[in-house]
Amino acid sequence: MKVQDLDSFKEKALQWASLFDVCCCYDSNNYPDSYGEFDFLLAVGVSESINLKYGAAFDTLKEFYDARRCWMFGLLSYELKNEVEQLSSKNSDNLNFPDLFFFVPQYLITVIKGEVKIVLGDESALNQIEGFNSNEPEIHSDIAIQSKLSKELYIKTVKELQGHIIRGDIYEINFCQEFFAEHAHINPLNIYTKLKKVSPTPFSGFFKINDQYILSASPERFLCKRGNKLISQPIKGTARRSSNIKEDELIKLNLQNDAKEQAENVMIVDLVRNDLTKSAVKGSVMVEELFGIYGFAQVYQMISTVTCQLDPEVHFIDAIKNAFPMGSMTGAPKIKAMELIEEYEFSCRGAYSGTFGYITPDGDFDFNVIIRSILYQSLSKYLSFQVGGAITYASNAAAEYEECMLKASAIIQTLEN
Repeated sequence: MKVQDLDSFKEKALQWASLFDVCCCYDSNNYPDSYGEFDFLLAVGVSESINLKYGAAFDTLKEFYDARRCWMFGLLSYELKNEVEQLSSKNSDNLNFPDLFFFVPQYLITVIKGEVKIVLGDESALNQIEGFNSNEPEIHSDIAIQSKLSKELYIKTVKELQGHIIRGDIYEINFCQEFFAEHAHINPLNIYTKLKKVSPTPFSGFFKINDQYILSASPERFLCKRGNKLISQPIKGTARRSSNIKEDELIKLNLQNDAKEQAENVMIVDLVRNDLTKSAVKGSVMVEELFGIYGFAQVYQMISTVTCQLDPEVHFIDAIKNAFPMGSMTGAPKIKAMELIEEYEFSCRGAYSGTFGYITPDGDFDFNVIIRSILYQSLSKYLSFQVGGAITYASNAAAEYEECMLKASAIIQTLEN
């Protein structure tokens, strides 16, 4: 059916969905995307699910999918790196998201070009949705945001990481820091709705797993499959936006021609090309777009598009595993970068810099990168968001800190009462 006010429908649908123990929403916010098939996806309720620790999680997911070949939505935590490679996790984790969680929904609602469709479940769901008031209650408490490390310690750590670059251990690393709040009493759906308005992005989403929530304004696609084609779109390169039109255009032009940002981007493009080669028909890996500049509410981003043809001998879930974790959130060489991330970061990443998305009955899929996202544990009232950036030999530590604060700005603005 067609709806007159799509934004109101989506808000009501999410209110209805959040009454269930598990739901997952994917919202493109009407960004143009040549590989996106849905403007809005909402999976609600659990018919079946798997909740796994790393070890044999990818193989179990493969068996789970092959036995059903149906719609599935799920989360792959960054900690699955310990399954993909001989790595470990030792940093503190106050959220404890599953390493892998996938579910077959009871209801699935899609929106394509304003047309709402019930793919799974009873159409009476639409009547239930229409009965909701689209105004969610506001936040009731002030949120005291803290950081795990000071600006001075951040700068010191970046310089230590650059020492590893000088020694030749790595040539790029994504170093992240956690901001957190304890005793944070929030309405997760209200916060997500507010975050979407402050920072609408093409891979945003709301994921509730019982008492755990991911409220995401992600601008980045990790990996997508359409037919036998795999698409990865790593982001590396960030610049602030300006309300002055002429200055904004100049900022965009400067980012496009910034040799340092291009160097960061091309390093990760090479890493992604290498990751896709493990799953590709020989000779099919190609860079469809290099250094594309895309505008979002707070920032311009440099985004490249790498594609390949999936080898018919490779299961698509193995293709996801072969590219995981995403290079844009690790660095290069990948394994050494992940070892140093564990050594130098102060928090367990968990769901942050992992991915969530969907798999179709035909074996197509689309997964984002969990960045620019709030993670929340409603029982302990612990709220967390992490931000990071690529550290290279040419990086200025103070400037990297300011870039982190720029990336955090939409979330901080959202959480202000």
